[in-house]
Amino acid sequence: MTTRLVFLGTGTSFGIPQIGCRCRTCTSADARDRRGRCAVLVERGGRRLLIDTPPELRLQLVAAGVDRVDAVLFTHAHADHVHGIDDLRALTVRAAGPLPAYGPAATLAELAAKFPYIFDPTRLPPPGSSRPELVACALAPGEQRDIAGFPVEALEFPHGDSRVFGYRIGPVAYATDVKEVPPDTAARLRDLEVLVLSALFHRPHPLHLSIAEAVATARQLGARRTLLTHLTHETPHDELARSLPPGIEPAYDGLVIEVAAA
Repeated sequence: MTTRLVFLGTGTSFGIPQIGCRCRTCTSADARDRRGRCAVLVERGGRRLLIDTPPELRLQLVAAGVDRVDAVLFTHAHADHVHGIDDLRALTVRAAGPLPAYGPAATLAELAAKFPYIFDPTRLPPPGSSRPELVACALAPGEQRDIAGFPVEALEFPHGDSRVFGYRIGPVAYATDVKEVPPDTAARLRDLEVLVLSALFHRPHPLHLSIAEAVATARQLGARRTLLTHLTHETPHDELARSLPPGIEPAYDGLVIEVAAA
């Protein structure tokens, strides 16, 4: 069965264009240089997983023609990955029950503290109004679980002093906001058809892989195709694409790829 990957957003926390910036990327006429904050849809057999809920989520889901998802996976609780969570209301008001939300236990606890009206079933909306309804489902590092019919494996990565989750879903893996790939995690990322990996600047960064580090990591892991995400305004799409080796390319908002079953 074919897995379909839809890139909803591929930009870093500022988004592109960046507020107040007149650089060549922020003023570019190339649509691939307009990057919302990171999120991706994984589709297979009529089922959909959404990874992260960035601030542009409403616009991203409308652009992709999405009217429902079967579950949400969260990587971590930074604002650029979660602050569009309220936009899930448009999906849950039409659903038969709460939307399951998966992720690290600490991330889900932080979301429940920030957005108690979403996760607390006792907080009922006033009559005639509505609210998003999510139920938290914690995953442990290395845990493998069937989620909405997808084989999902939760993988833990360093992100500075904190930890984030990436996910392997059959022949596809998604890892954003990653500083490195530990050896035990790398062993779980072999024989991939597609790897989605974050890459920030050309220069080193304390929380993220640089572009050169991401390329080296991609080569080490050996996926048949690697797509870079979480990109900044320092790297115009066309220029970055021409600088990368075969098998590694920048993703862009709206990109759709299909992956044959492994």
